[in-house]
Amino acid sequence: MGRVIEELKRFRELDIKYSEGRIFGSMCSSIHPLAKEIVSLFLETNLGDPGLFKGTKLLEEKAVKLLGEILKNKEPYGFIVSGGTEGNLLAMRVVKKMKGRTIILPKTAHFSFEKAKEMMDLNLVYAPLTKGYEIDVRFVKDYVEDYKVDGIVGIAGTTEFGTIDNIEKLSEIAKENDIYLHVDAAFGGFVIPFLPKEYRRKEINYTFDFSLNVDSITIDPHKMLLCPIPAGGIIFKNSSYKRYLEVDAPYLTETKQATILGTRPGFGAACTYGLLRYFGEEGLKKLVKEVMDRTFYFKERLEREGFKLLLEPILNIIAIEDENHIETCKKLKEMGYYPSVCFNAKALRIVVMPHIREEHIDNFIEVLKEVKRD
Repeated sequence: MGRVIEELKRFRELDIKYSEGRIFGSMCSSIHPLAKEIVSLFLETNLGDPGLFKGTKLLEEKAVKLLGEILKNKEPYGFIVSGGTEGNLLAMRVVKKMKGRTIILPKTAHFSFEKAKEMMDLNLVYAPLTKGYEIDVRFVKDYVEDYKVDGIVGIAGTTEFGTIDNIEKLSEIAKENDIYLHVDAAFGGFVIPFLPKEYRRKEINYTFDFSLNVDSITIDPHKMLLCPIPAGGIIFKNSSYKRYLEVDAPYLTETKQATILGTRPGFGAACTYGLLRYFGEEGLKKLVKEVMDRTFYFKERLEREGFKLLLEPILNIIAIEDENHIETCKKLKEMGYYPSVCFNAKALRIVVMPHIREEHIDNFIEVLKEVKRD
């Protein structure tokens, strides 16, 4: 057994570690130490057959309830799933079965919606962006007036920029026209509700939850809650959406199944519940303040060195203007640093996750300066 472990360790050494402070483009981070203990307790559980793992299923229900509290929903229905992609796929599945195939979404929407399009034969209509990189609500309103639309997607914390679509206005359009509204808050769901006042801007509408006319929300514990992968979340307004998801599973201990994955690990649900209980509201506010403080430290250091940001950071994501962003990113990776690039703008993309410290930021900027001098 020892020889096998030694061989595996050699492969693991090829991986970049979050703790090294060189991963700048990921929306995941080092998992919380408590999560490691929880995983060992629940490693053999399978939520795909919940009748065998009744305690783990109860923890999933409790985790969904706590997520509902964050999202202003007293009657949440949902699951801890594999990630934002599965959450978005489940929401699109409900839209198609409940309403139809045509869905409006912003150009900043996650690539999971393209997967949904291919898998479910959806008709996706991409709305243009405003100068602030939010969905153009006027376009949505005009399109809905002229054509039949079945679903609208808004993003609360876009993958590229951290921008927040005006979900309140989208919810008004959806309500007036009997359209399904899904919010992808896979990243922003654990940031926006806990943002300190000093980082909230008057011109931005931060409300994205079920206090509005929202049907479903994707929110990922394996991002800013520091749960291990996989631990995504999908929350629906109430259990009436169940009938659009469930299929017969007669040979299992529970004869209906709703998630895309059949067999699915129980430790994601257990970690979600455990870390929500551990952090509480105050702990999550502290965590978000720490990453926002570092985000603005990063911003100020970049500007001091002459770099220009695409926009003022809204969440803990930074976009650095760069005409040669793809080449710059490639050179940074060759030097051992791993940011990513934006798709809808010529910019480097940085996500300031909890594993990023001020010394990592300083080191990155020095390497970036060297790259841009070449």
